[in-house]
Amino acid sequence: MGLCAGVLTAAGLTLSTAVSAHTPLCSCCDMGDGTVLCEGGFSDGSSAAGVAIRVVDDSGNPIIEGEMSEYSEFEFDKPDGDYTVVFDAGPGHDIQISGKDIVE
Repeated sequence: MGLCAGVLTAAGLTLSTAVSAHTPLCSCCDMGDGTVLCEGGFSDGSSAAGVAIRVVDDSGNPIIEGEMSEYSEFEFDKPDGDYTVVFDAGPGHDIQISGKDIVE
């Protein structure tokens, strides 16, 4: 797989008053074949295997739900219409990536 020009972000986090050294990171890329690949992890190098991830519509209703693979990846068929990917690493540690920001 080549370099993904998707979104790599820790923005959009809802952090408590204490800043954690275990910041979640997630990037998603439109693979150009009708699928989207997301890769996740943590700023300290920890794996995101098993972390919940979901794709929601513009009303916040789940379209796809799953978890990161043992390789900290999650691939899904790109939905029609507006959607958001939610990488949910626990309370105060979620990342939301708009489908509009996910590019090839």
